[in-house]
Amino acid sequence: MDRDKDNLVNSHRPKSKSASNKRHGKTNNASLQACEKTTQPHRPAKKPKNDKVSAYRAWPQYFQELNKVFKSLNTVYTFCCTRKHIAITFETIKASVENLTKKTLSIENLAEIRALVPTMISFMYTDKETMLKKVGSHKVDDSYELHSSKHSFDLLIEFLDGDPQQAVKKRNKKAEDASPTYNTASLAQVIEKRDLKFQTAVIEFLDECSKKQIDPVERISVLSRQYLPANPGEKNSGSSLEPITTDKKQTTIDDLIQELKKQPFYHDQIVPDGCRILDERLAEYGELTVPLSQEMRVALLQIKGISKFYVHQAQAINALNEGYNVIVSTSTSSGKSLVYQIPVLQALQTDRDARAMYVFPTKALAQDQKRALQELLSAIPCLQNTQIAAFDGDTPWEERANVRENARIIFTNPDMLHIAILPHEIRWRSFFANLRYVVVDELHVYNGLFGSHIALVMRRLRRLCATFGNPNIQFVSCSATVANPEEHMKAIFGIDNIRLISVDGSPCGRKVHLVWNPALVDNSDKTQGRHSSITETAKLIDFLISRGVRTIAFCKVRKACEMLLKEVRDQLNSSNKSELASRVMSYRAGYTPQDRRRIEQQMFKGELLAIIATSALELGIDIGTLDAVITMGFPWTISALRQQSGRAGRRNKDSLSILVGDSHPLDQHYMRNPDELFTKPNANLNIDVENNLILGSHLQCAAHEMPIYPVLDCKYFGNGLEKLCQECLVEDGEGFYHCHPKYRPYPSSHVNIRGIGDEVYVVIDTTNDRNTLLEEIEVSRAIFSIYEGAIFFHQGITYLVKELNVDKKYAIVVATNVDWHTRQSLQQLLVRSDVDPIETHNTKYIGQSGNLAYYGSLRVSTTVFGYWKINRKNKLFEKVDLNMPPLVRKTCGLWMEVPPSAVELIRSMELDVEASVHAASHCLMSLLPSYVYSILGDVRTECKSPHATRPRPARIILYDTNGHGTGITRQAFQFIASLMNQALQTVESCPCEEGCPQCVTSPVCSEDNDLCSKKGAWIVLKAIVGKK
Repeated sequence: MDRDKDNLVNSHRPKSKSASNKRHGKTNNASLQACEKTTQPHRPAKKPKNDKVSAYRAWPQYFQELNKVFKSLNTVYTFCCTRKHIAITFETIKASVENLTKKTLSIENLAEIRALVPTMISFMYTDKETMLKKVGSHKVDDSYELHSSKHSFDLLIEFLDGDPQQAVKKRNKKAEDASPTYNTASLAQVIEKRDLKFQTAVIEFLDECSKKQIDPVERISVLSRQYLPANPGEKNSGSSLEPITTDKKQTTIDDLIQELKKQPFYHDQIVPDGCRILDERLAEYGELTVPLSQEMRVALLQIKGISKFYVHQAQAINALNEGYNVIVSTSTSSGKSLVYQIPVLQALQTDRDARAMYVFPTKALAQDQKRALQELLSAIPCLQNTQIAAFDGDTPWEERANVRENARIIFTNPDMLHIAILPHEIRWRSFFANLRYVVVDELHVYNGLFGSHIALVMRRLRRLCATFGNPNIQFVSCSATVANPEEHMKAIFGIDNIRLISVDGSPCGRKVHLVWNPALVDNSDKTQGRHSSITETAKLIDFLISRGVRTIAFCKVRKACEMLLKEVRDQLNSSNKSELASRVMSYRAGYTPQDRRRIEQQMFKGELLAIIATSALELGIDIGTLDAVITMGFPWTISALRQQSGRAGRRNKDSLSILVGDSHPLDQHYMRNPDELFTKPNANLNIDVENNLILGSHLQCAAHEMPIYPVLDCKYFGNGLEKLCQECLVEDGEGFYHCHPKYRPYPSSHVNIRGIGDEVYVVIDTTNDRNTLLEEIEVSRAIFSIYEGAIFFHQGITYLVKELNVDKKYAIVVATNVDWHTRQSLQQLLVRSDVDPIETHNTKYIGQSGNLAYYGSLRVSTTVFGYWKINRKNKLFEKVDLNMPPLVRKTCGLWMEVPPSAVELIRSMELDVEASVHAASHCLMSLLPSYVYSILGDVRTECKSPHATRPRPARIILYDTNGHGTGITRQAFQFIASLMNQALQTVESCPCEEGCPQCVTSPVCSEDNDLCSKKGAWIVLKAIVGKK
């Protein structure tokens, strides 16, 4: 037995150095010597679980030869993966494998191997020229550019079960400059482990064929056909898209899940208790108290097929007819838009001067609703000539006067209302005087700082309308299901006469929710981590759309959206499904308006099978019927997850929702505790219209629109209005207050209601001299995505950034086709983000502890000084240095120094000081909404990386994300003692061991919570509040 086992292990090992060189030939001497060194230290294999493995010599000759091919492939590949300059493709390893086996290596051999171990190995075609040049000089040159000539493609080969362990590098050592290194023992272990896995798979296959009396050679030949990759260079794909028909009988969701579990890539990724089913909900109808006109009834039946109303629709329309303001909070796709369309059209029918304003958070949603209303108007004879129009940033200047004077309904967004409508009240007086309805859709979007700004914009609107004799506007809002819809509407509009409609009468198909945790790369070695969420999500999309299931996948960030699209298309192209690759598109902010409208239309018309999006499609844009939603990575909040999952199942169909977990601690918490995803309540929405910094800035705008008279205007801006006017406005001697001169002539331009900058970089594609505008990127994002040498993604296509012009704010890119991407995140040490106090405005003792808290001005400095090239396995393989100027901005915040005694105690317990401070800061951030109105992301801290080499002060620091204009940390500073004590109590009472979202991990951590210590946080908080 032992002799057979030794033979098994040694069968692929070169017999000697000279024999090895002789087999490889003269050109491969160096490679084979290194290969021999790698495989020489093989230790005797552990006894395999299946004793039949040792009897492999009894296998059919065909499988013995295939086993030799695998062992040779395994050995050569494992050696090559340690050399960053080698692209592991079929062409680059073919000769070495053939020298070992003395036989021709064919792609059919690879397909047969993959048929036996489909989860161990994969391959796909990629551009040969750029692949061979993928790693080279740090200098950016034309070798990356795709030229117009025909491309040749090579087959990229990849083992999926993990890489050899790299040499351990301790933190705080400058190891980031070194290339990855490996020891021979780890290489031998990987080779040996793969060999045994393959041999076990062969034995199981042969046993199965024997039981079924099937010829194994014939069987493997048939099975391998599905794994033969298609060469893109040998195909001609059409450019036009035709709608896809799915008339064939589709399987049920239950059947789909059972089929999913039988796929080769399924390894119990659905977590325990991770499947939840929501039963079908039947329709419930209501009656209108005021009947519709005959024309309206005919139009609704003709255009929308509606002859009766769901109970929530009827209740809302009735309430509006009774004079109430209405908030409808029901599920996604429940027909909420009809609630405001009917009353508005009724008003237009009965009053020729009536006007309405529809406010949507995005231009895309406004355009979508405009199209739907236009269609309905066309079927109502008396309203066919009614002018409705969009009034947004894309509206040409020469058309704006016509819109103001003639449009009876305008579709706009909060930004235009704030900066282009209210400041020009003279031009809009007739419209304001006749404004009957203001519709504000997606009310849940207006939360935190953004919501606080919008609330004051709405008060400015109400004030102007009242000034022009129109104090009784009715407000209609729709919202996703939230915890406090009625209170939130009162806060946004400053009104009381509100009717909440929350009973959902719309029908809903059966919904199945799955929680999917990517499998471990190697169950016997957890240090290899889990498979990439991008790869897993791509496989799920492939599986679903191959069966005609229309799918939307949500990603948290733009780059992930593009990388997922590329992965999906690569998988489809490599599995002979290239006809589906053109049916998958991405959709996100940054694309030109024309591109976004085109993608929306393609999805709505049924030309696409899948769309990969950021949160831009969480909102209610109608993009047709969707059967499945995949959320890649936990999307910051439970509410966002539920909003995304609600996008599937429209048209009353059954639907599937899958959450694919990332490897980050927050995601893994929910993978371990999936019940929280289904049982946690939605968070409350919070705004603060009494924040003097925000209120003061809007008072400048309001005073410019119409002088403020505190006695009358306090009903809009609060009882402290007169004092605030005295502090920041100019009084004229008659009791009226005017805008301060320093804000004139356009005070609204000084108030950024979204808290983001207006400046953008443009990305220009110069491939083959076409000079095409790809997209626009905000300045705050540009430093992290379009530095010179970066790989930039757009619609799943990779581009190389050749030039970044900081002065003129543009980036030049060329199309390329490489199998790696770039990253400069803090985790990889190539971005430094320092937050440092520059001026103290106030100090306060923290209770009786004697420790001080500080409030003042801070400098946030972010510098990108290099980036990593990262392969498809998310492994670093080359570092490139950059010399870029820092992005510096000022803000305000609070900070506290950690007592030296606490630092010494943490070190004595062998805990990490920075991890302790980091975790304590997270806990404080999570508790801020209990003291001041704020939401996730309004306040940040200096997040710590486990790879950081530079020392930072032991200091808790929280700062306003959006600069000096928010005042959140200033308000929190007033409650600092209570806040600190509550943080300590939270950490002490939380039952988790290592930290969780309820205590010290944060969904907005820039370092994915990789460096957090709950025990250390407890020490830090206890020391600062002065408890022993």
